[in-house]
Amino acid sequence: FYFLFSKVEKVCTGDHMDGLLYPAKRIPPLVKSDIEQGKAAQNVPSSKVDPLLKSSMETTSASLSSDFKQKVVNILLKYSSGLWANALPKLYQDIYQLKFPEGVLNNLELLSDVCTVDHISDNPKKAILYAKPQRYLDENLNVPEKVQMHDDVKATAEQQYEESKEQYPESLTVPPLVTPAEGSLSVLVVELNNTNEVIIRYVGKDYSSAQEQMEDEMKEYYSQNPTVSLVQSVSVGQIVAVRVEEDAWLRAQITSVEDNRIKVCYVDYGFSEVIEKNYVYKLGKQFYSLPFQAAKCKLAGLEFFCDDPVLVKTVELQTCSKIFAVEILEKSDIPLLVLYDTSGEEDININATCRKALYDKSLELHLQVDAIYTNVRVTSVSSDGSLYCQVPSKGLSRLSEILQKLEDYFHYKTSEFNVSLPFCGKICLFPYKGKWARVEITIVHSSRALDVQFMDTGTVASVKVSELREIPSQFLREVIAIPPQAIKCCLADLPLNTGMWTPDAVLWLRDTVLNCSDFSMKVTKLDGSKGTAHVYLFTPENFPDVDHSINRQIINADLWKHQKDVFLSVTSGGTSSTKVTSETVSALELTSLGPEKSFTDSVKPALERSGAVPTIDMPPPLPLSKLGEPMDVYISVACHPGRFVVQPWQELHNLEVLMEEMMLYYSMAEERPVNIEKNKLYAAKVENKWYRVIIKGILTNGLLSIYELDYGKHELVSMKKVQPLVDAFRKLPFQAIIAQLAGVKNQQWSEEASVVFRNRVEKKPLVALIQAVNESTNSWDRKIVTYLVDTALPDTDIWIHDFVSQDLVEFSKVN
Repeated sequence: FYFLFSKVEKVCTGDHMDGLLYPAKRIPPLVKSDIEQGKAAQNVPSSKVDPLLKSSMETTSASLSSDFKQKVVNILLKYSSGLWANALPKLYQDIYQLKFPEGVLNNLELLSDVCTVDHISDNPKKAILYAKPQRYLDENLNVPEKVQMHDDVKATAEQQYEESKEQYPESLTVPPLVTPAEGSLSVLVVELNNTNEVIIRYVGKDYSSAQEQMEDEMKEYYSQNPTVSLVQSVSVGQIVAVRVEEDAWLRAQITSVEDNRIKVCYVDYGFSEVIEKNYVYKLGKQFYSLPFQAAKCKLAGLEFFCDDPVLVKTVELQTCSKIFAVEILEKSDIPLLVLYDTSGEEDININATCRKALYDKSLELHLQVDAIYTNVRVTSVSSDGSLYCQVPSKGLSRLSEILQKLEDYFHYKTSEFNVSLPFCGKICLFPYKGKWARVEITIVHSSRALDVQFMDTGTVASVKVSELREIPSQFLREVIAIPPQAIKCCLADLPLNTGMWTPDAVLWLRDTVLNCSDFSMKVTKLDGSKGTAHVYLFTPENFPDVDHSINRQIINADLWKHQKDVFLSVTSGGTSSTKVTSETVSALELTSLGPEKSFTDSVKPALERSGAVPTIDMPPPLPLSKLGEPMDVYISVACHPGRFVVQPWQELHNLEVLMEEMMLYYSMAEERPVNIEKNKLYAAKVENKWYRVIIKGILTNGLLSIYELDYGKHELVSMKKVQPLVDAFRKLPFQAIIAQLAGVKNQQWSEEASVVFRNRVEKKPLVALIQAVNESTNSWDRKIVTYLVDTALPDTDIWIHDFVSQDLVEFSKVN
């Protein structure tokens, strides 16, 4: 991208690509066929007529003003070899943006006082026009004169016409740029006018790589064909080749013409510059096949503020000339994108980062070291011991005012503002404790469930999409302008040997600080890199006695003994003494939500009835199709032809719903007693999801070997990430079915053959024809022998066992 980076510095603010990426079919000045058929005037605005023409539009020479004739002369003087008459209206329109009077073409003698008209057929429009010598023009524009051209000049004009036809056939168009399919995508940001018009280039094989290859071919083509001519006649919208350096060539589109200086937009880079005419060449036909690579996009979440100068400047500084990973939310002529900077340890949401430029600086709270703050409220405690606090401020007061306005507005209109397109970084509203709260989406699990962080308390929760609301446009700027009111803190001066926070320490801190709304806080250090303030916390009765601060109390308490295997328990009394691990983040954070309406109303009644002890032992076995009958399946795991896992295709939606319900429930449910036993059912958290599992083994280091009953995968998880599987989640049959491929001999498969088989079938929908079922006492141990058929091709069904027999069997023998 050397050329791009060198050229970006030359771009003038305001140059953009409106109407230039996909131009209408261009008519070269010497091409006449379309004009003869009356097509040239189709795009001429009927309301815009040359004011220099007489209003009567009479077809007499006297009706044409001298200014109009002078414009015609200016055009003809650029074509010493003559100009076809039927090309004149188009040139006149492109240069002067005015309509050429139709009557003039029907009677070219009206121009005989300023040009020579040479008719070459009986068709009155089929003529070549020549500007008269300057002496005739200077004497009197109204003096007619007829001068015949020489035969060699006429031949030159006809030759140019034939060359033009060959160079610019009617069907020559550039295909539109197709938005890339889903997958790992990257874009290079070139420039922007506003956040709804960001010029980008897609990075990849069929995009930037193809363009680089084309530019190499252009360099070779123009260096080996020195006879390729300069563009003699230029017009707005024309596609040309521009020599930008001695050996570099780029495609460009002419945007304006003034004498010998031409303004062009480089259609593969998206920026413009003014160049001399002698750098502009005809573009070879072979270079029309690649779509123009510069494209526009919109940045999600910033649409409403697209023209805000502070935001635009921030986005420009953060993005221009940089490559980003991209998430495409909407595919359209101007797609909606989220940009991510993946160059560091953590991915950064660029859209959300730039949105901070909209904060009202007067509402920001800047903590000061050694300052004392009173009436502080701790709103959340994380499992690593970090706190989120609210400090009385102008911003907090302003937030209360705007949230009250929203409460009044939403009294009758909430259903009109359902969130239809959730994405990471989006700010929405969520009902909490009878009021609306600002939340930012952090993880989108599915179309129904996602994780959010409360901007003003720091709490993290899993919620349903249906519970979120869009911010009404009339309140959007006010809501976005208020900085988050949750300040991230940590207790200062804890001994280094405390190490990782134990569950007991976290719960003690929660019980101590979340029930008091009148703390005093002293700031001892500000860690800008982590955005954390190191503080001392004091209850009202202990301020400012450091020895009785929360910091000292938690050190003195017997809370820091790390236990190797931790189980969850609840005392018989009402006071919670639940022991949880530092890895069980979500349950700790969500307790501060209080006894509000559950996020999972649809599933909670069944959960409450079930209690802590499951009453349903096993779900019913999964029904299978009859032997030999087709069954649509999805291959979730493929080890080799002798062992793979299928899921019934028709049940995948029910499984997805179950997974969402489990995630929502376990993220907010209180921990229940867990007694780990082998071959028993549990719910286990793997990464960000909860699965129905069976314990296959208990390791001495506190890890468990589990088997995912719906997906057929074996995993190792911490004992601390296991919860009881309640009745509501025991009703759907386990979805994973162990299978063996029919039609091939069971054998020891080589690693290479296994990899080839896995790539052929895993994560794909296929058709199964079951040949045998080997039943077992446990439904998850049941095994089927089945054929697999790939029906993705329209005319041909591929039987997987044929592929295995022909290729993989021999492959295994060789190895």
